[in-house]
Amino acid sequence: MESTQLNIKGTLISKNCPPYIIAEMSANHNGSIERAIKIIESAKKCGADAIKIQTYTPDTITLNSTKEDFIISGGLWDGRSLYDLYKEAHLPWEWHKELFNFANEIGITIFSSPFDFSAVDFLESLDAPAYKVASFEATDIPLIEYIASTKKPMIISTGMANYEEIGEAVDAARKQGCSQLALLHCVSGYPAPHGDYNLKTLEDIERSFDVVTGLSDHTVNNVTAIASISLGAAIIEKHFTLSRSDGGADSAFSLEPDELTNLCRDAKIAWEANGSINYDKKPSEIPNIKFRRSLYYLRDISKGTKIASEDFRSVRPGYGLHPKLAKEIIGKTLCNDVNKHTPVRKEDFK
Repeated sequence: MESTQLNIKGTLISKNCPPYIIAEMSANHNGSIERAIKIIESAKKCGADAIKIQTYTPDTITLNSTKEDFIISGGLWDGRSLYDLYKEAHLPWEWHKELFNFANEIGITIFSSPFDFSAVDFLESLDAPAYKVASFEATDIPLIEYIASTKKPMIISTGMANYEEIGEAVDAARKQGCSQLALLHCVSGYPAPHGDYNLKTLEDIERSFDVVTGLSDHTVNNVTAIASISLGAAIIEKHFTLSRSDGGADSAFSLEPDELTNLCRDAKIAWEANGSINYDKKPSEIPNIKFRRSLYYLRDISKGTKIASEDFRSVRPGYGLHPKLAKEIIGKTLCNDVNKHTPVRKEDFK
């Protein structure tokens, strides 16, 4: 397996393949397994390749404390304790098997972000095909090493991690046996401004770490995600909900079904448009070659006449001699009569 290619449940993922679109459910289940199932079903209908969930409990991700360190200041969740937020947002572990079964039945890949060792063990019992490391865990080297030991494909979001920290995460994953690794360039703002994304970083990530690259996009539309395709993004991850008006911890920066449908379509179009370096005429151009410029006679001219510059002109269409030959035919003698508004031909001259 090349280092710049992943294989998740038989789907190859690289910049040489159509973009792999991940719909992130996150907290958008809003505490309802029925809604979670509908989100999975909708993601499939929209054309997403995978649905991603998160596997934690409030006790595996933080402490039940109201000390200042554990209270959020600013942003969407201002004033809430981490414990209460994660208690509301987490997806109950007892739902996982049913959700995995449902996703497999309808033909969409499902995997998760584990937040501690016990979550990895639990997901292994469900035969998870891959793992995603969230941005806030990108510096948790022991967790990355433990995930890598499963030998499953791993995707790491890089939000807030600097160049050195990304390198440490990559080294840790590879040393513990991860041979299929992707890095998602990410800005951990909720939502994130377009201008913070600096998408050119994608190319540097690929060069520096020899990995599949992609984008975890927290902007409020699809423009940034589509733009990333031209810079090598092979994976696009966006939060997904049935309707932002339904509320929920992550609804404000999540796509709705029509927007996810557009992303799945437009990302593929952008990838196809990238193509390869090619200066040849394209199939769609062939019918229009005749409309390029060529040389045409401006008057009726008799055999034996020497051609002057005022006898012809470069015009559309392209049935005559190439315009670059204009100087070469000046002064040449016609070997046959020619008519006005007919193409200049090589065989007209001795």
